[in-house]
Amino acid sequence: MKPSVQWMLDQDARALLTRLARVKPFVLTEPMLPAASLLPPAQIAIEHFLAKGRKKLKEHVEIFRGWLNGSGGSAASPEEAQRRFCFLRLRFNAVLTQLDMFSDVITQRSENENGVWLSGLDVVSADALAMPEYYRMPPVICYLDRGVGAAIRRARTRLPGGGENPVAIIRVPRERMIGSGIASSLVHEVGHQASVLLRLIPSMRPVLQEQGRRSGEAQTWMLFDRWISEILADFWSIARVGVVSTLGLIGVVSLPRPFVFRLNLDDPHPMPWLRVKLSCAIGNALYPHRQWRGIAEMWESFYPLASLDEERRGVIAKVQAALPEFISLLVNHRPKSLNGRTLREVMETEARQPEQLAAYFQEWVQDPGKMYRSSPALAFAVLGQAKMNNILSPEDEADLLAKLLNYWAMRSTLDMSGVLHELSYDAGTSVY
Repeated sequence: MKPSVQWMLDQDARALLTRLARVKPFVLTEPMLPAASLLPPAQIAIEHFLAKGRKKLKEHVEIFRGWLNGSGGSAASPEEAQRRFCFLRLRFNAVLTQLDMFSDVITQRSENENGVWLSGLDVVSADALAMPEYYRMPPVICYLDRGVGAAIRRARTRLPGGGENPVAIIRVPRERMIGSGIASSLVHEVGHQASVLLRLIPSMRPVLQEQGRRSGEAQTWMLFDRWISEILADFWSIARVGVVSTLGLIGVVSLPRPFVFRLNLDDPHPMPWLRVKLSCAIGNALYPHRQWRGIAEMWESFYPLASLDEERRGVIAKVQAALPEFISLLVNHRPKSLNGRTLREVMETEARQPEQLAAYFQEWVQDPGKMYRSSPALAFAVLGQAKMNNILSPEDEADLLAKLLNYWAMRSTLDMSGVLHELSYDAGTSVY
């Protein structure tokens, strides 16, 4: 190899090392209010993951330089040396992509109000995911982005460039930051992470396939099998936050009619029209109440079936006919990961029955401090039920949620719950 080729590639490799040296830990570069900071487990997991990636990348650069300046490089052709450097640079860029991904998430923590609210949503997510008897919970962090739907990059999944994601990252649509409906999208994404941790999808699929063989309606049960990931996430959301999950779902899937009745057998999402009906059916199974029928009838009035083509009407009719059996299989399913208990039993639905939620709200009117001492997921369920019962206005709901998100963020930062409650109460916080 010509000395000029060797010199140029070595210069480029050294330049990569100087760029790598400028990559600092987020705790040294990102300004934010303490209350907007990531929870310590998430911060530590991210910094450890990125530090490990930087160290490995530096080792690869040094190995390349050692080869380039040694006998192997001297004997290699310029083509071979360039090929090796190109792969090294691709690896380098992949590590920077991971850095940028976390940087985009963390940088929002310095935004006025949004940073603290995101920290509060981290607390809500952790509360909705917590099930310490059955799995070790990964850290969860939230960030805002455009669009109408939320999404999750689950923990322990492979990242671009290699390595397992150290935290669950939930993307929250900015347009959802308007009331308790945010809980629907947020806890739905949490449900995706929980389903994987509990191995619910591989546990449910054989049950659905067997039911399809027994019933003689293989196509209908094939649809349930195809949709089970999204249905389980919706189940988790309804179980944790109640009717606000279904109302929030309606807000997401209220689209022009062709989209609401779009049937794509390759899409893991149920047809939006059926997804709302599924949500109502799950809600009624977990929390029996006339409200679910009212919501279902309202949805049907928004998108009547009268003018729909026969093919779609036929699919809808068959799915609705199978719904009672499917919902029973779902809520009474006993996966091995739950040690013999059913999905309904582990979700502790007694505290979230509509009448109980209404009673909590009346207690909070008399003693607002109880609202702050409750679990975040329960607080969303109570406020959502109060809104459904038409005793909480959208304006008061938004005001309360802003205060709660601030409080949860402060409480997660400072382990001083009693002091924080006193500060919030003295500031004039009340349910109305």
